[in-house]
Amino acid sequence: MGKIAFIFPGQGAQYVGMGKELAESYPASAGVFDEANEALGFDIRKMIFESDDETLKITENTQPAIVTASIACLKPLLEAGIRPDYTAGLSLGEYAAHVLAGTFSFADAVRLVRKRGKYMQEAVPVGQGTMAAILGLSREDVVEVCDKAKVHGIVEPANFNCPGQITIAGETAAVNEAMKLATEKGAKRAMLLAVSAPFHCSMLKPAGEMLRVELDKVNINPMSIPVVTNVTGDVVASENDVKELLVKQVSSSVLWEDCVQTLVKQGVDTFVEIGPGKVLSGFIKKIDRNLKALNVEDKASLAQTLEALKG
Repeated sequence: MGKIAFIFPGQGAQYVGMGKELAESYPASAGVFDEANEALGFDIRKMIFESDDETLKITENTQPAIVTASIACLKPLLEAGIRPDYTAGLSLGEYAAHVLAGTFSFADAVRLVRKRGKYMQEAVPVGQGTMAAILGLSREDVVEVCDKAKVHGIVEPANFNCPGQITIAGETAAVNEAMKLATEKGAKRAMLLAVSAPFHCSMLKPAGEMLRVELDKVNINPMSIPVVTNVTGDVVASENDVKELLVKQVSSSVLWEDCVQTLVKQGVDTFVEIGPGKVLSGFIKKIDRNLKALNVEDKASLAQTLEALKG
């Protein structure tokens, strides 16, 4: 086996009850929910386990909920003595990666992402911005489509997830125009996403600047595990770069495909997606079907992953 990377999901992966099974079986996982409650000053465990999809979909709830569930799912792996060679996360997931790497504390992370969610939601009035998925076009084609649609307003590539799956974000009229142009260019599908704001585009720059104020209150430590960042698609060179990268990340394209390619170049052949869902595992397989993609979100997936990693 080559090297292992632990990767963490982003917004959209959430579901009611995520992490509950592991919290009931592993005291360390249960402790993560206790720590989150204390850090946030409200019962996020109850929200995650007992609320509803609509409550969890509110961005300032979603972000701390996913990070909490992800770190709870991480604990049994660490207790089993498994540590990765690298770590990364999709957008929000990068915060969980930094918690694993020891860059900042879990308590600081959940407080940061609650604010991050609030600032991202408030940066653009509802209805003024949106996002769309473009399937079946190359990067170059999507960039060209966005450039042409800019006469109607802001529209930019937001997520380079895997070959043929790219999202765009911006002002509603410009995104609609880009979808039309993408279809004319031969996209298999161009569809609006059910999101509350145009994430990862320049319209979110004010949110990044508000987040900077919160990041300045947080202690940043040297990373014990190398972290690959969405903004550059490369390994973070120094802890001194972390705050600026997390500020930029709010309004920059998520270069997820680049992150995975960087990890592969570093010798990673096994990816363990930790937290709700298997979205990233799907992207990994589309980037390179020879890579091994495992996940940990409940007792069954944990058992399968531990078995696979022993092999």
